[in-house]
Amino acid sequence: MLLLVAGILLIAANMRAPITGVGSLIGSIRAATGLSSGTAGWLTTLPLLAFSVLSLASPGIARRIGLERSLLAALLVLGAGLLLRSAPTLAALFFGTVIVGVAIAVINVLLPSLIKQDFARSVGVMTGAYSATMSFMGALSSGISVPVAHQAELGWRGALGCWIILVVIAVLVWLPQARSKRTGAARTSRSRSIRSLLRSPLAWQVTLFMGLQSVVFYVMVTWLPAILRSEGIGAASAGWMLSLFQFVGLPATFLVPALAARRPGQRGFVAVTVGLSGIGTLGLLFAGTTVPVVWVLLMGIGGGSFISLAYTFFTLRAPDTQSVAALSGMAQFFGYLLAAAGPVLFGYLYDVTHSWTAPLALLFAVIVALFFSGLGAARNARIAPVEPGRRDEQSNHS
Repeated sequence: MLLLVAGILLIAANMRAPITGVGSLIGSIRAATGLSSGTAGWLTTLPLLAFSVLSLASPGIARRIGLERSLLAALLVLGAGLLLRSAPTLAALFFGTVIVGVAIAVINVLLPSLIKQDFARSVGVMTGAYSATMSFMGALSSGISVPVAHQAELGWRGALGCWIILVVIAVLVWLPQARSKRTGAARTSRSRSIRSLLRSPLAWQVTLFMGLQSVVFYVMVTWLPAILRSEGIGAASAGWMLSLFQFVGLPATFLVPALAARRPGQRGFVAVTVGLSGIGTLGLLFAGTTVPVVWVLLMGIGGGSFISLAYTFFTLRAPDTQSVAALSGMAQFFGYLLAAAGPVLFGYLYDVTHSWTAPLALLFAVIVALFFSGLGAARNARIAPVEPGRRDEQSNHS
């Protein structure tokens, strides 16, 4: 069991680190390649598009070869993508970025199903543990990418490629699970189609919450350093502020799922965390030069709660492993499709207006929409198992 937990946490460690470092390095990438702000935004958007597209295929992959083997295959593909992304051509940078996104997409969808399958009695604790690990490594990546690129003299390509070490460790630890006799398609033989959820208001509310919180996170990861640099903060300091944005949310990332899973509804958690993020956004918009660290802290606490709440909703709003996979697939397909527009749109808005005012105002509007979708996703309700003569959703409102 300890090896299983260690494997899950190592897989989670690879879910953000290969992507979040891009935000800190985007200035160096643009300087070396001549990319515009809008085009550079695609380096974050392409993985999100891959997250979306592969979310539909991931449950089918698991049905064919099993959850554990699917996760191993995703790790191997992730390693290949990291190596390609650090190759010395612009085409390799973008194509490798797509492959990285494809691999993480499979992990995003299937890891909640594995938690539901193997830790049914401790869903909140395990969701919090892997969400916190994911966020910690994402924060570390943001903070060390610039020093690795410059002080370690690896350059931005080396800083992007160094995460292959973490992938290799995860593969070695996960191999026993992938080889286990209990692994196989039989464990996922019962299936549920994503199509069966399309008429469920609850499934759509979970999906919108997943998508909108992803917009907030990936816009911040991509453009927070640039926003802070426009306020006169140096490149290394801006990178560490992005790291702070993620580090400060770690306690909430762990505690919120553990506490939320004990309650039938989670609306209070949504109200508090979204409120903090909204205040932080307004602070950056109207008082960005005044204690910017405070606004970053508030947004970090909110953001750390959002992602773990989203993953918790997958398990709490679905009754079984198959429904978790279907709900996770639907939420991440439509959610990341929505989120993919964020970094590029914000980059183009800045290119057009030469100011961060319009992008930050749009970000606040996204947070308002996140609040209302979160109230729906957090209500005391469950998607009913697909059975003859039963409706697709049962609700017991809190």
